[in-house]
Amino acid sequence: MITEQIFGKKNPIIGVVHLLPLPTSARWGGNLQAVMERAEQEATALAAGGVDGIIIENFFDAPFTKDKVDPAVVSAMTLIVDRIMSLVTLPIGLNVLRNDAMTALAIASCVGAKFIRVNVYTGVMATDQGLIEGKAHEIQRYRRELGQDIAIFADVLVKHARPLGTPNLTSAVKDTIERGLADAVILSGWATGLPPNLEDLELAQQAAKGTPVLIGSGADIDNISELMGFADGVIVASSIKRKGDINETIDPTRVSQFVEAAGEVVAKKPEKQWTMDN
Repeated sequence: MITEQIFGKKNPIIGVVHLLPLPTSARWGGNLQAVMERAEQEATALAAGGVDGIIIENFFDAPFTKDKVDPAVVSAMTLIVDRIMSLVTLPIGLNVLRNDAMTALAIASCVGAKFIRVNVYTGVMATDQGLIEGKAHEIQRYRRELGQDIAIFADVLVKHARPLGTPNLTSAVKDTIERGLADAVILSGWATGLPPNLEDLELAQQAAKGTPVLIGSGADIDNISELMGFADGVIVASSIKRKGDINETIDPTRVSQFVEAAGEVVAKKPEKQWTMDN
């Protein structure tokens, strides 16, 4: 399983570093050093709290570009990710919002990051940035050109978006894995801070047939015991910030409490066995 290869365990807890606004974004404050220092503090807080990996994203650059980000964003993220990788030994991933997977792969290749998250990987989604089309073929081809073993974690029916038509979740998961060749799939609620429902997680698990299914939003210390029973890992951000406020910094105490709660569930989970008939 790809999660075990990257994180050393099958059910990883991945903390998120939300970068302050970067150069050329609408809320850019003009001080890259301040952005870098906060990112360093959050990454070290996540590591101290016991997460298994970290994903870095330009969360506060909203409103986002639909696909290609500005070269200044690429440069800034490369500097920041490289710096964080020199501070912590955890596996690092990238999510370049809204959907610039090519840039994420390029940065990951240069700094040695292990994985990327792609919000719209297959299909077509109506978003606040307009229609975004999945480009699985281009992403896979570019990864091969770079010659780096960078895992692709792909959202299925991503949050803050609606699919064109009414796709079946099972079909969407299968297409993402079997036709898009994603290494893992991510399920979220409809918006930041909202969890996926248990029925969807269970359907995704059945459709994925052993490919990891990760929780992409809404996990907290109160619901992780239920959610993790139907997932192979979790990406967590809002609930481990001070006061649970998305705009605040990471709280190491909240991180350790969340890690402990998730770990208790994982310890009780039976080993999954998949056959061709599952």
